[in-house]
Amino acid sequence: MMGLGAMIKRNIKMFFKDKGLLFTSLITPIILLVLYATFLGNVYRDSFEQIISALAPNLNIPKELVEGCVGGQLFSSLLAVCTVTVTFCSNMLMVQDKVNGSISDLTITPVKGSTLALGYYVATAITTLIICFAATAACLIYIACIGWYLTLTDILLIVLDVFILVMFGTALSSIINYFLSSQGQISAVGSIVSAGYGFICGAYMPISQFSKGLQNFVAFLPGTYGTSLLRNHSLRGVFAEMVDLGIPETAIDEMKNSIDCNIYFFENKVELSSMYIYLGATVLVLVLIYVLMNIKKRKVVR
Repeated sequence: MMGLGAMIKRNIKMFFKDKGLLFTSLITPIILLVLYATFLGNVYRDSFEQIISALAPNLNIPKELVEGCVGGQLFSSLLAVCTVTVTFCSNMLMVQDKVNGSISDLTITPVKGSTLALGYYVATAITTLIICFAATAACLIYIACIGWYLTLTDILLIVLDVFILVMFGTALSSIINYFLSSQGQISAVGSIVSAGYGFICGAYMPISQFSKGLQNFVAFLPGTYGTSLLRNHSLRGVFAEMVDLGIPETAIDEMKNSIDCNIYFFENKVELSSMYIYLGATVLVLVLIYVLMNIKKRKVVR
């Protein structure tokens, strides 16, 4: 365990020592928040107003509630993307050690392959959690300014969602980065993930708007359920307020379907507890695969 602790401390220290890497990781959530609020905000607002006018045309919805709904969607979209994409920035140290030859020095020491792997994983998870929790705080401030409907329970569940998604993103980036050996490769992979992940997890466009075949495909992806969990917890208070205003339950349920609070696996609605189980199991499997890959590589080197 002392060896693992030393590896974690070393990797965290190296991450914060690299100002460029730290700045890139910190600026990503801020840029996304500005872009989402600027461009996606109007899209979410128009969609919400269209749904309300179609399902409850005679109901006058307070502006604060509209903004609260829009803010909740922006909030959940940002965190769903950042918790995964930022891990690729935080996990660059693994590739940098290959580029500068530090990995060779580490592999000739008595450090076990599993310890080496977990050292990178835990350090990346810790640094990403720091960044993502800072992004969560910024989003909460944003929500407080436009329309606050969150309870303490909602916030705690959002924190739990962020934690699980960071564990997932760290495991995914660790496996992918394992095969990379240059700065160009990690930059290319980071760009692809940043551009594509938001779409396949439903952060940019609701999965309900995908074709049926694509909906069935993304229902297998863990990120889909991470986005849905964040949607449910960031918008629970908004939906509760809608009930108090007299909006029919059928209209609210239809709205949940349209913005992916309700996810269906081949026509079967997936419960929130099942989403947590699937995400947790995926994290465990990915971490196990990553550790076994490093153990096998260490044996080959020896």
